[in-house]
Amino acid sequence: MTDSSLLDDVFDKFISNVRIFKDREVLRHDYIPNRLPHREQQIRQLGEKVAPLLKGARSSNVLIYGQTGTGKTAVVKYVLGRLEFKAKEFGAPIKLCYVNCRLAGSEYRTFASMCQALGATVPFTGLSVGEVFDRLKVSLELSGTLFMVVLDEADALIRTCGDGLLYELTRMNEVLRKSKVTLIGISNDLRLKEFLDPRVLSSLSEEEMVFRPYDADELRNILAERADAAFIKNALSEAALGLCAALAAAEHGDARRALDLLRVAGEVAEREGGNVVTEEHVREAEKHIEHNRVVEALNNLTLHSKLVALSIYHLDKTGSRGAITGEIFDVYDELSGELGIAPLTQRRLGTLINELDAMGLLNAKVVSMGRYGRTKKIRLEIARSLIRDVFAADNRLGRLVDYEPHCLSKRSDRRH
Repeated sequence: MTDSSLLDDVFDKFISNVRIFKDREVLRHDYIPNRLPHREQQIRQLGEKVAPLLKGARSSNVLIYGQTGTGKTAVVKYVLGRLEFKAKEFGAPIKLCYVNCRLAGSEYRTFASMCQALGATVPFTGLSVGEVFDRLKVSLELSGTLFMVVLDEADALIRTCGDGLLYELTRMNEVLRKSKVTLIGISNDLRLKEFLDPRVLSSLSEEEMVFRPYDADELRNILAERADAAFIKNALSEAALGLCAALAAAEHGDARRALDLLRVAGEVAEREGGNVVTEEHVREAEKHIEHNRVVEALNNLTLHSKLVALSIYHLDKTGSRGAITGEIFDVYDELSGELGIAPLTQRRLGTLINELDAMGLLNAKVVSMGRYGRTKKIRLEIARSLIRDVFAADNRLGRLVDYEPHCLSKRSDRRH
């Protein structure tokens, strides 16, 4: 069978299968429904905070915290979508800009996104960050608008680039005459404040909101509403719906995970030619998502965090049942040298290890060494093959996957 006929068989089978979905896009986590169950209070609170913009006044800056999948981005987009509609109705000079900082990845691209929202042209690369920032200020003064900027996953940008961008934005209103800037920062990390300079914090954090995780009943309600629009009648079993809610509730009440589970379970049933999504399909979907989630997490790490994970990967290959921070630092220091970048301090490396531990990629456990006291042993919590596959495809790290750190050879020689 040729490749083309093989694909024709796959596509024909898909078309002829019993339909499961009515509209699968409803189960995407970036879909904003007309109603956000169990977030009415947060919608009202944020609406009250941004309402002054409709009368031409600058609203307070807002920091929004909460774990992944607690509805932060959905609520912000919902409220600002309605704000934009009302601004046109009342003739308020409001412009909005939403930036996902993890996807933007740099100060340059974040500032460039703001310029583009104001109609200014900025090349993809080629200018200094200072030049792009100056263009942003000029564009703002020419527009004479109240500019609302949403920095989603702001913690990702701050970890990578520091808080310089936030400092510039919070001080911008001191020099602007015809326009004003208001910020909404969204963070998955409740420790965001620890990364901010006190001067930035005092200007940025005028008001705060914390989104608590959903419980199992709330997740079930959310899924039930989406499922009515997503699946054809009787294509989803109650047991499958309940299992998706229960699994996501166990994962800190993550609605995004619940929606992904339900959608992928439907796709598994569809591929198998089934006409009802069952618990077995949900279990199979969980395996797919877990694998994809780890791969995505590894790809989205900062360069130094990737080097830390790769250092532990090399230590793990030696048969070590756990490495201490000093051993990891030795390998990390050597790998940094191979890339020609300056290593972080050992103290900062310890912070990165704690973050990787919190993400579930590492296991950092304090063990007793008897009369030698206690120490922290760090080991991989995921398969070495995953690290190898992901980092081998990385342009900068690919050659380091098969690299043999000299410090490990010396340690092995000393043991013998």
